[in-house]
Amino acid sequence: MTKLNTYLNFAGNTEDAFKFYKSVFGGKFTSVVRFKDMPMEGVKIPKKDENKIMHIGLPIGQDNVLMATDTLESLGQKLIQGNNVYISIHPKSKKEATRIFKALSAGGKIEMPIADQMWGDYYGSFKDKFGVQWMVNYSYPKKK
Repeated sequence: MTKLNTYLNFAGNTEDAFKFYKSVFGGKFTSVVRFKDMPMEGVKIPKKDENKIMHIGLPIGQDNVLMATDTLESLGQKLIQGNNVYISIHPKSKKEATRIFKALSAGGKIEMPIADQMWGDYYGSFKDKFGVQWMVNYSYPKKK
């Protein structure tokens, strides 16, 4: 079964927001990745932005994860209320991820083409023709 999760963008205060959400919902973060922890080829992160959150996840309930990132104006990103929420869909196969990505992005604007990413997943993002922002993320099975 495919899962949907909410992905939020913040203007530099993701860590504060998620400490608050954790105080409300409890639990443990599944990951906390800072921009300095995940260098991207050809992208220079300014010193002032290195400790900002690239990705964080907080499980809520049995099958839901609230996720987020900081937008970086230094990378040309600007947070505008309305562009701070994505629907993150997690298909059970790479084939299904490709199908969903192609179908939902038709007529929309692709932000990041779906492809294997440096963090190990098959991922892409886009805004559909109705203005809804989506992330499609397939996680390969973990090797034992």
